[in-house]
Amino acid sequence: MLSVGLLCVSGFSMKVRLREEMLLLNLQHSLFIFTTFCSLLMCGCAEECSSSMYPPKGPTFKGNVTWYTVNLDLPPSERWTHVIKEKKAELVTMIQAIKRFAGNFFHGKLIDVVDKELPLIVDTLPPPFSQEIKGIAAVSGIPLGEVVLYNIFYEVFTVCTSVVAEDLKGNLYHARNMDFGLFMGWDIKNQTWTLTEKLKPLVVNVDFQRKSRTVFKSTGFAGYVGVLTGIRPKEFTLTMNERFDFDGGYIGILEWILGKRDGMWMSFLTRRVLENATSYKDAQTQLALTKLLAPAYFILGGNQTNQGCVITRTRINTLDIWEIDLRLNRWYVLETNYDHWEQPFFLDDRRTPAMKCMNKTTRANISLQTIYDVLSTKPVLNKLTTYTSLMEVSTGKLESYIRACPNPCTPW
Repeated sequence: MLSVGLLCVSGFSMKVRLREEMLLLNLQHSLFIFTTFCSLLMCGCAEECSSSMYPPKGPTFKGNVTWYTVNLDLPPSERWTHVIKEKKAELVTMIQAIKRFAGNFFHGKLIDVVDKELPLIVDTLPPPFSQEIKGIAAVSGIPLGEVVLYNIFYEVFTVCTSVVAEDLKGNLYHARNMDFGLFMGWDIKNQTWTLTEKLKPLVVNVDFQRKSRTVFKSTGFAGYVGVLTGIRPKEFTLTMNERFDFDGGYIGILEWILGKRDGMWMSFLTRRVLENATSYKDAQTQLALTKLLAPAYFILGGNQTNQGCVITRTRINTLDIWEIDLRLNRWYVLETNYDHWEQPFFLDDRRTPAMKCMNKTTRANISLQTIYDVLSTKPVLNKLTTYTSLMEVSTGKLESYIRACPNPCTPW
């Protein structure tokens, strides 16, 4: 998927590069249809809404997530040293899995391109991300190009469910399932997605601090400097979901490599917003107006009534801001990976069961605990789910749990 943009450095003509890029895009969408269908089959049929799943337990709970502190006052190259030292073995294992998969393309030459050409890209990335990535490579001993690949991997494909809800007292809750690993092959023996299982040991909670005070918190993967799930305590919460579009992340990455760099990497933007935005409205403005490398859904929650929205983005502009509106009895917004005004892809309808369970719960009974039940219902919970995060803005709470999905129709 990234190969065309990388191979262009080696001298292919622009016409050939773009033709191959579109072929890969079509292949990606075909692969998505097939693998999503397989994922749903392997996880079992849709079930009745789960209940009493919290506190996390049983076969859908694989483990707690460890907390780390990242000191933003340190030089960027030193911020992740302690995390990488503890997670080095897991990071090496995961990147080796990516390399084995990538070795199937272009007779194995893609790996040579990653190792030789991707390091040239790191200096074009915005600060402090470029310096942090260099620091991670230095501490881990992993080739710089492979660390760069790991950090831009998430710009291309994630399949997630995010929800922001308001209870009768005006408390706002934000939660998400992070689903990832669709392209890395199915493990027939263990009935799991290969990359999904490699990612689970890398899930970390991070408390980003300045002058020993929390600026924001996030759940992510060790060695990955962007943010996909985060909270700025008492101010706002933020998650990002992939939005499928032919003018997608592949095109944005290709343009970046070719020198057109007026767009922002999605996960770098979310981290920058969490670090610098001063309010829900400020965060909403930045997420809506900043040009991106890839289309996305930004799911944003605030600290006041009606402050919850889904921002539907193309790479260039905002198509829609869909907000909680209590006057319309819309007490929550829920996003998977499809525009809310369109029907979801029929082989990947996580939206309908999730909304069914939210409505069954009712606004009177909504809480982090009952939202966890919603996110534990098949197929909202599926074989691709790496972790579930729960956030409450008023208390600054962020809880995350590594997940597992039992085999077809296995009762909890």
